[in-house]
Amino acid sequence: VPYFSIVLPLLLVYISNQWSRSSLYYLVNFSDSPDATAFTAMNVDLGFTQAQYGALASVAFTALFAVASLFAGSYADKSDRRALTAGSAAVWSAATLGTAAAAGYGQVVLARIIMGLACAFSTPAAYTLIRDTVPKERAAFANSLYGGGIYLGGALSSLSILLDNSLGWRGALVAIGVYGVLCALLSLFLLPPDQKDIEDEGSTALLQKTERAVKEQSGEAGSPTVVADAKEVLSIPRVQWLFLAAFFRFCSGLCIGVWSAPYFKSAFPDDSTTYAVVNAFIVGFCGVSSGVLGGYFADKTSQYSSSDENSARLTVPIVGSILAVPSWWLTVSASTFEQAMFWLGVEYLVAECWFGPAVAVLQSSVGPKRGGTAQGMFTLTGAIGNLAPSFLGVLYGKATSQGVEGEVALSHLLEVAVCAGYLISALCFYMAKRTK
Repeated sequence: VPYFSIVLPLLLVYISNQWSRSSLYYLVNFSDSPDATAFTAMNVDLGFTQAQYGALASVAFTALFAVASLFAGSYADKSDRRALTAGSAAVWSAATLGTAAAAGYGQVVLARIIMGLACAFSTPAAYTLIRDTVPKERAAFANSLYGGGIYLGGALSSLSILLDNSLGWRGALVAIGVYGVLCALLSLFLLPPDQKDIEDEGSTALLQKTERAVKEQSGEAGSPTVVADAKEVLSIPRVQWLFLAAFFRFCSGLCIGVWSAPYFKSAFPDDSTTYAVVNAFIVGFCGVSSGVLGGYFADKTSQYSSSDENSARLTVPIVGSILAVPSWWLTVSASTFEQAMFWLGVEYLVAECWFGPAVAVLQSSVGPKRGGTAQGMFTLTGAIGNLAPSFLGVLYGKATSQGVEGEVALSHLLEVAVCAGYLISALCFYMAKRTK
C-alpha cells in the first residue's frame, strides 16, 4: 500500500485544507470577557455579529464550494490530480493570507469564498487517487487515514487559540497560510505523476469520440457531460440514501465545528487556554482513532460478509451515529468543564467512524468512471450542510436579542440540532444498508 508516496502527502494537504477553513472558529470571541480584544478576536477587530459569523463560517465558504464540488469531481476524473492537489492548496493558502490582511468584514467574506472554491478541488482528486492505487480490501482503511486530516486539521485549529494569544488573530492566519504553501510544494515533490492507465485512456477516448459523433448527429453535442454523470450516480438507490445520510451527518458535525468553540468559551470562560489544548487532543487523537478504527472494522466486517460487503461496511456508521446522540447530549449538559471534555472525547470516539466506510461504499457503488463525480457530489452534500450552522447562528442571535442568556440559548440549540442530525443520519445509513 503506497502510504508514503500517496496517502502521506495527500494527508498533509488535507490537514492544511481543514486548518485553513476551521481556524476561523477559534479566532472569534463573543463573550463579555476582557480577553475579547481586537488583537485576539476577529469579530471585535472587524466588528461583526453572531449572525454574520454564522454566515461567514458556513455560507460564505459554501457559496462557490457547493457549485464547484460537482464540477471538481468530474474534472478530477479527467485531469492531472497531482497538479490539481498542489494548485488548490496554493490558492486556499493565498486566501488564508488574504484574510490575515483584511481591513473589513467584506474582505474576509471574499477570501472565504475563494477558499471554498479552492477547497472543492482537493478531496475528489485525493479519493480517486487512493481508489486507483490502494488495494480494494484496504480501501476503507486508507480512506480513513486520509480522512484523519479532518481531525488533525481540527486539532491544529483548536491550538490556533495559543497562536492567537501570542501572535494575534492576524499572525495566527499568516502561520496557517505559510504551512499551506509548504504543503502545496511538498505534494508536487512527493506525489508521483498521475499515470492513468494508457489502455483505459485509449478506450475511454474512443468511446467519448463515438459518443460525440452520435450527439452531433442527433443535435445533442452541447449536452453537459457532468449533468449526465451526476444523473447516473443518483440513479443508484444505495447512493441516494448514502448522500442523504451524509447530509444530515455533515449538518451535525458542522454545527459542532462552527459553534462548539464559542459555546465552550462562553460556558467556561476561565478554561479557554486549557480548552485549546484538551480540545486539540480530543479532535486529533479521538477523532483520528475513531476514523481509522472505523475504516479498519468496516473492512474486516466486509471480509466476513458472504453476500454484500458494502452492506456490512455500513454497520459501522449506523452504530456510530446512534451512540453519538447520548454522548453529545451529555457534553452540552455537563455542569463542569472536566465533565464536558470527557463526554466530548467519548462523542468523537463513537461518532467519527463513519467517513471512511461511507466513502468506500460510495466509490465501490459507482465504479471508477464516475468516482470523481460521485466524490464531488458527496462533498456537495457537506457544502449544503453548511446551511445548518448558519441557520443556528440566526436563531442564536434572535434568542440573545430577546434576552435569553447566550450560553443557555446556544446549549439548547446545539442539543436539538446535533442530536436530530445524528438520529436521522443513522436511519438513512440503515436504509442504504438495506438497498443496493
